[in-house]
Amino acid sequence: MKNKKVIVIGAGVAGLASAIRLQHAGFNVEVYEKESMPGGKMHQITKDGFTFDLGPSIVMMPELYREVFELTGRNPDDYIPMERIDPMYNVFFGNTPEDRYQISSDLIQLIDEIEAISDKDAAGFITYLNKIYQRFQIAKDHFIQRPFRHPWQFFTPKTLWNGLKLRTLGNADNFIKKYIKDERLRQMISFQTLYIGISPYNGPSLYTIIPMIEMLYGVWFIKGGMYTMATSMEKLFLELGGTIHYNSPVEKVIIEKKKATGIKLENLEINADYVVCNADFPYSMKNLIQDIKAKGKYTDEKIDKMKYSCSCFIMYLGMNKKYDEVSNVHNFFFSENLKETMDDIFTGKRLEDPAFYTYIGSKMDPSLAPEGKDGIYVLVPVSDLSTAQYSWGDETIAYYREKVFEKLDEIDEFKGIKDEVISETYMTPLDFESKFNAYNGACFGLRPTLSQSNHLRPQSKAKNCENLYFTGSSTHPGAGVPIVLLSAKIATEELLKDDRELVYGEDGVHA
Repeated sequence: MKNKKVIVIGAGVAGLASAIRLQHAGFNVEVYEKESMPGGKMHQITKDGFTFDLGPSIVMMPELYREVFELTGRNPDDYIPMERIDPMYNVFFGNTPEDRYQISSDLIQLIDEIEAISDKDAAGFITYLNKIYQRFQIAKDHFIQRPFRHPWQFFTPKTLWNGLKLRTLGNADNFIKKYIKDERLRQMISFQTLYIGISPYNGPSLYTIIPMIEMLYGVWFIKGGMYTMATSMEKLFLELGGTIHYNSPVEKVIIEKKKATGIKLENLEINADYVVCNADFPYSMKNLIQDIKAKGKYTDEKIDKMKYSCSCFIMYLGMNKKYDEVSNVHNFFFSENLKETMDDIFTGKRLEDPAFYTYIGSKMDPSLAPEGKDGIYVLVPVSDLSTAQYSWGDETIAYYREKVFEKLDEIDEFKGIKDEVISETYMTPLDFESKFNAYNGACFGLRPTLSQSNHLRPQSKAKNCENLYFTGSSTHPGAGVPIVLLSAKIATEELLKDDRELVYGEDGVHA
């Protein structure tokens, strides 16, 4: 029998991972991507000899990165050579020695650092690790890695019992406050909820598994930066015989008799047996899924009322010097009142005292900048476009640019930074919306609130249309590169399950 054809919409992380899995499983897979290069938000910016990762920059859970290659019998080291970073990052509350910390994934060094702050908090930290590790194992085994195609798959005694064990009703900060009293230490452990676009002050406590994963499993760097993962997945997919069409924006998914039968480009319709959509789910439902019945509950009104993650303002700065005195590739700069800053992000206010993150990839890989120079990536979490009470333009860019430089100039290692800039590029929420179809410019998709998680989050298998599957940060299990890679695994397993049932029937007998 002729191999069946699958069309994947979007060459983002989940799209490429899905394409690899399905091509390896024996399907003929074609990817259609609106941009001219792979990766989606795992894109790359090059300018004036400087190279920057556009979006994701921190590698966590490297086994999930490696799994995509191992699945096909490849050695991941031949595609994505990794190096562990330790200490993982620096945290700055100010410029004095008492205002800065190095966070290590070496527990001996980390405990020394915490004991220097508070012996009681060191004991509390160990208790926190124990508690959240247990919850992580439950989440991994019963929620994160499984689909919820039908509501009854969630509402089983076993799943509900394990759900109660997760104790998801509290927020991240309050959960950590039970064990750690020092406010700065709590902030250093809870702020990582921003990796998936939510505040530690109102995001579910379960997401304190993110710092636990960092501390127990480490942070890594891929040679060439994160974009190497995107180009290596592209390379592997092409080696397997797959096809990618760049500069090919999809206008809609063709749906006939409650079944996806292909896609429509500007002047061309292309048929397929299955369609996997890696475009942002809210955007897809409003634009690509034009069949009203196929939308189901995800009407335009429903999409507009859903809660979205924060967005980002990112500066890509080419510097006329090396920053050898900065001891780490990853650096976090906290605001004086972090809670107020987080509240302002999620209520749409322009930030008076933004917290932000810098990433100097050229410290790990000098080829990312001209000789004798460094490139500095600065990410400021800001409101998504549906929440923001201000507009984006030259004035807002200049405002945040000045705020970043003011704070960095107070740090000895970055003194005079403004005068060293020789190249500048920016990404705003408007850019994320227009370039990557991130709905409302929300970089991390739908916010993972309790009412938008697990069985209540968009699932990989379309509810009201056969042969259509979704993957990416707005679908279950959520945002962040490792979790998005899991969404690709779930989506492809759902497709393979349906294909087997089509061929053999639900009882396993050949149809």
